[in-house]
Amino acid sequence: MAENPTPVAVIILAAGQGTRMKSATPKVLHQIGGLPLIGHVLRTASALAPTRAVVVVRHERDLVADAVTGLLPGVGVVDQDEVPGTGRAVELALTALDGFDGDVLVLSADVPLVEVSVVEGLLARHRAAAACATLLCATLDDATGYGRVIRGADGAVERIVEQKDASPDELAVREINTGIYVFRAAQLRTSLASVGTANAQGEKYLTDVIGILRGAGEIVAASEAPAAQDALGVNDRVQLSEAARTLNARTVRRWQLEGATILDPATTWIDVTATLAPDVTVLPNTHVLRATTVERGATIGPDTSLVDCEVGENATVTRTDATLAVIGRGATVGPFAYLRPGATLDAQSKVGTFVEIKNSTIGERSKVPHLSYIGDTTIGRGVNLGAGAITANYDDLAKHRTEIGDEVHSGSHNVFVAPVRIGDGAKTGAGAVIRKDVPPGALALSVAPQRNIEGWVENNRPGTAAAEVAARARSAQEADNGEQEQDG
Repeated sequence: MAENPTPVAVIILAAGQGTRMKSATPKVLHQIGGLPLIGHVLRTASALAPTRAVVVVRHERDLVADAVTGLLPGVGVVDQDEVPGTGRAVELALTALDGFDGDVLVLSADVPLVEVSVVEGLLARHRAAAACATLLCATLDDATGYGRVIRGADGAVERIVEQKDASPDELAVREINTGIYVFRAAQLRTSLASVGTANAQGEKYLTDVIGILRGAGEIVAASEAPAAQDALGVNDRVQLSEAARTLNARTVRRWQLEGATILDPATTWIDVTATLAPDVTVLPNTHVLRATTVERGATIGPDTSLVDCEVGENATVTRTDATLAVIGRGATVGPFAYLRPGATLDAQSKVGTFVEIKNSTIGERSKVPHLSYIGDTTIGRGVNLGAGAITANYDDLAKHRTEIGDEVHSGSHNVFVAPVRIGDGAKTGAGAVIRKDVPPGALALSVAPQRNIEGWVENNRPGTAAAEVAARARSAQEADNGEQEQDG
């Protein structure tokens, strides 16, 4: 029987304020790819199936703690005290891991792009080297702002020196510390007790543990990040957008390799929480966001945004904005449609140009082709609503529902004043205002005789261009009628 692997606990550092973001939102809660920065780190941690997981918080403590526990139930939350520094944060986290004996993986909440495979490689390197500590490093052309990895004559890691504490020779080093480590728990506890704050920032550095362990004769190993930029933190809005682009390119490529056609990756945004089936086509300038799912054969876009939507097989959604909507198999939507929360389109239905749907069901094979508002409505099967249909759902006190039965055909420019029910097979005339229930098979009309008030424009709008042309036209018409009378 194979020996059981060493247990792993994860500590995620999320106490920083992130002042360079210049935001009321805590840095780690800024979003890319459908999740806050810390959400991506939590997903990585969860994929490793750790024995325990702890997040250290301080700035906007309650906001961050609520987000963390919502994203990863069961995660521990530890508050950093008045002593600054990553070393103090880890020291406090270890108190929540009391009794744990194994490997401690330390991650930073503002480093969202490190993939699971990279962390697994770091753990493998740590165990293969029988190291007491292993750090993830990277090499940059410009290492300004980062802690430098200082190696000995034999090439082994000796210590890490922070930018503000580095000598000119140390500042010339291009190999940097990414802030991601694996430590043996027992030695980490012992070493942190020896870390002080005698440095340029007056902080308790976690990086000092590396030098302490090497001074005690322990093995410290390093693993090179395959892509240096993916291992760097997000500190301002510029870096946030760069991280978002990198993550999106990675996500788009993954779905392409899974069988989706994405014609223009540069203008297509897909959240990591969205799902595309094979043979989906995504056209340019399209956003597939949050928990949206798109089934096989559907075509989305161009110029479309889907947020938390379900799109069925072979559906077509063109130039549409939709949130919390369900679009059934073979349905067509758009162009220029607006689907609000609660919109449900059954199979083979149609929502056309400049149509808004809110909290309504459009039945199988039913059509709302153009220039309509459908709110709080249930539409049956095989219905066709004429252009300009409005379900007037609000009486200025409460919302009411409209029910339209199967195979109903309405004329253009109808207003259905809720609450009202249109029976199966009924029809309505053009311009009808439907205030009462319509029985099955009935024709509903709102008929008022047309009344023409002769000379109204000339009498009420004298001197206007309309009055002048009307007077000329009336004079010409009267002259023509006079000639016809003489000829008669």
